[in-house]
Amino acid sequence: MTQPSPFRETLAPLAVLAAALAAWEAAVRFWAIPPYVLPAPSLIAETLVKDRDLLFAALLVTLTTALEALALATIGGVALALLISRSRWMERALMPFAIVLQVTPIIAIAPLLLVYLAPAEAVLVCAFLVAFFPILANTSLGLASVDRSLVELFDLYRASPWRKLVYLRAPAALPQFFAGLRIGGGLALIGAIAAELAAGAAGQGAGLAFRISEAGYRLDIPRMFAALALVSLAGIVIYAGLTALSRLALSRWHESARGLDD
Repeated sequence: MTQPSPFRETLAPLAVLAAALAAWEAAVRFWAIPPYVLPAPSLIAETLVKDRDLLFAALLVTLTTALEALALATIGGVALALLISRSRWMERALMPFAIVLQVTPIIAIAPLLLVYLAPAEAVLVCAFLVAFFPILANTSLGLASVDRSLVELFDLYRASPWRKLVYLRAPAALPQFFAGLRIGGGLALIGAIAAELAAGAAGQGAGLAFRISEAGYRLDIPRMFAALALVSLAGIVIYAGLTALSRLALSRWHESARGLDD
């Protein structure tokens, strides 16, 4: 197995990003594009510094909501996956409700939730709803994908359902669980942003999406881009953190994590 190259792992993406930002900056300066049409990266960086108190406080609100929603979705998704793995009847009874929540656009649910809940609670519920299904579906798939010969071996030794879960089904489900967790992490952030946009349209909220809406009303385009840059950065940090957690848990024994380093 080849060792991961530091250049390929870190420097190459940073070099591509730097080249793209340089091309953006050059294009804005060359064609003299006004800031209210397309601000240059240097102006966005200046806005990030100038409005750091406002924008980073909003980032903290959005990031906290997304992480809380992801934690709740993880607990709920894993618990429900374990429940339906024990009974086909439970799967048939509960999965349709989970699918209905998944296929209903969150931007359509958010205004309704804002009627019944406080803005912060409505945003949290929206983020939870979009992060919940991938974790549930992937964990259920993992629990059901156990090698039948190993199940028969555990049956031969009269292993209890608890031992089968701890020593067989749970380890087998971990790769799919982490795949669902990475998807759910990104979706939790998207759900929080979508709900914050709805809350912002109602004149309530304190997250990044609310600041984007507020800047849009004032035609403060550099601040909109600065807030969008923070949203992108938050998404990258969440994905990178969950990928690192997946590698830490799987790299010693599962090919899916070892393949990331090839």
